[in-house]
Amino acid sequence: MDLLSLRYFQTVARLEHISRAAEELRVAQPSVSRTIARLEAELGVPLFDRQGRRVRLNRYGAAFLHRVDRALGELDDARRELADAAGLDHGGVAVAAETLLTVAGPLAAFRAAHPSAELRLFQSSTELMAQQLHTREVDFCLASEPLRDPTLCGVELAREEVLLAVPPGHRLAARARVTVRELADEPFITPRPGHWQRTLLDRLFATEGLSPVITCEGNEPAATQFLVSAGLGLGLMPAMARAAQGAVTDAPVGWLHVDHPDCHRTLTLAWRRDGYLSAAARRFRELVVEEFASYGRGA
Repeated sequence: MDLLSLRYFQTVARLEHISRAAEELRVAQPSVSRTIARLEAELGVPLFDRQGRRVRLNRYGAAFLHRVDRALGELDDARRELADAAGLDHGGVAVAAETLLTVAGPLAAFRAAHPSAELRLFQSSTELMAQQLHTREVDFCLASEPLRDPTLCGVELAREEVLLAVPPGHRLAARARVTVRELADEPFITPRPGHWQRTLLDRLFATEGLSPVITCEGNEPAATQFLVSAGLGLGLMPAMARAAQGAVTDAPVGWLHVDHPDCHRTLTLAWRRDGYLSAAARRFRELVVEEFASYGRGA
């Protein structure tokens, strides 16, 4: 049993697909299949149930994955500690966010102060973030709703209202406020399930016994304002998007308040409770907190 075999197993277990694991690992599919077969032969038990091209972790595989995650995590933490010993600029930080625009400011400040430190960025849904933290793929997640997991900890950065964006000339564009029930037949532009805007949209409508009409869904939340401006539908967007209009995008939309007490998002920076944070990661956390403290003061 070697580290490469364990890395292959961990990737296959996460994706539950041999071909996709091979693509991510950048190796040939037969190599991954042979490695998993050798590992199972060495352990004396099957780790996966085969279902065509897909594989599913069985109870042996799930138990083994728990230990593998811990073992490889300890090795990754050891590597970070050694990088720290060599100085902050030899360390690195990996961050996942729903839209990378949210972390653009802290990232720019970190890069300017520590140009030699390694930065890795991931655009992820809320559902994927907890998994990325557990597998130590990332050090931090910037989530728009709390990650309810006792193995994670975090700090609340901002709690802000979520507004309704409507196209110019829309029947509601001259309004200041709107109720959820008044939106029952309106087409909505939203990210796919797993993203916070979709979760919020479904939750708001459910409180009225309704389901939203979805006209467009995708994986790029930052595209919502452009699609709304083009007249394709309505969309829920955080208040900071309104503040950035003109500076970041020239896609004009109308902004309305939604009369519902739950129409807000809580921006949270999360990390593993038992994980090692490098000096670079700790410095990045400080910059993020400072950035959003300024935002909260209206800077």
